Amino acid sequence: MRILFICPHQVWPPVTGARLRNLHLSAALARRTAVTLMQLRAPGEEVSDSAELRSFERIVTLERERSYTAGKIIRGLLGPEPLPVLNYRSENVARSLRRILLEEPFDAVQLEGLHLLPYLNTVKELPDPPAILIDWHNIESELMRRYAAGEKNWPKKLVARRTAVLLEQAEARLLSGARLHTVASDRERDALLTRSSQSDVRVLPNGVDVSRFARRQQQGERAGAAPSLLFVGSMDYHANIDGVTWFTKQVWPDLHARFPDVTFSIVGREPGPGIRGLASESVRVTGTVEDVLPFYERAFAVIVPLRVGGGTRLKILEAMAAGVPVISTYLGAEGLDVHHERDILLADSPAEIISAFSRLRADERLWSELAENGFQLVRQKYDWESLGEQLYSMHQQQVAVAST
Repeated sequence: MRILFICPHQVWPPVTGARLRNLHLSAALARRTAVTLMQLRAPGEEVSDSAELRSFERIVTLERERSYTAGKIIRGLLGPEPLPVLNYRSENVARSLRRILLEEPFDAVQLEGLHLLPYLNTVKELPDPPAILIDWHNIESELMRRYAAGEKNWPKKLVARRTAVLLEQAEARLLSGARLHTVASDRERDALLTRSSQSDVRVLPNGVDVSRFARRQQQGERAGAAPSLLFVGSMDYHANIDGVTWFTKQVWPDLHARFPDVTFSIVGREPGPGIRGLASESVRVTGTVEDVLPFYERAFAVIVPLRVGGGTRLKILEAMAAGVPVISTYLGAEGLDVHHERDILLADSPAEIISAFSRLRADERLWSELAENGFQLVRQKYDWESLGEQLYSMHQQQVAVAST
């Protein structure tokens, strides 16, 4: 079986949740069959390379057109196609994709997300089209509606509302354009099936490289130095910016007053002035780091204070794989098969978050149980290698059906 795996961005370095999912799923497939990785890069972006990419039979990196040009912004406001999709539309990419598909036969094509909608017909219009699998990272219209609901600036709110409508229309075209779809959670599967009950939508969760993160320590060893509360996430993503800003301003002062020995680390790429301005004697803003693992190894607990956004949080899975207890808002843990007080502590208000942290400090048994239960959960259900095997089986089944 030969698979063409198409991503809207380079998979290396895996500095975002989307890139992590793309990298691990594509690499897992490449360890099982012949995979050509086709990835788009922004104008001026260097072509990346790593030993992690050696398993692919071939890698094709294509430069897309510039995002957020004046023309695209106007078309996104006035036309039928949403700006997040327009940003990835490129006639040069479409021509290159068609040439690749005609040069070598593929049994299956996997498209990573709504951003690649402009290239769906390029695949379908072939004389003998391969089986198509669409992998949905999020339901983008939901994210945009949540953003619009929380936006205080009325012009931005109105633009976001219109964009959400256009995104939902684009999602309908994507949903009807392929036989097989994968999503990261049961909730997202149910949402898509509500729109199209005849579609084949299957759950393929986000995952974690358990073997890499599983360097667990006991609470006493972690707490030997000043206890550290940790947030990990890209700091150019609006949901992370909102959550970290809210936590640092609304929760941290009271929590730190009660536990003055505790520090808070904000670890993630591209922090803007607003996030860097949160730094203080007790709050550290790192910016991009080469490896997040040392921060997990030193953390007493991980905080996920998200109030907007969607999808499933790889940061929670990483923390659990590293054996670190997690305190999260209910929305922050959305889509994951977690249970309050068994493998995570769920808390929404400042008082609830402080109470959850207080329990962890006071109850070593609770700390250890959450750490162990969280680790067992990701080992059994969210390891990338087993998820890659599930994805490979889906492709095999679909190719077999298409050939009959």
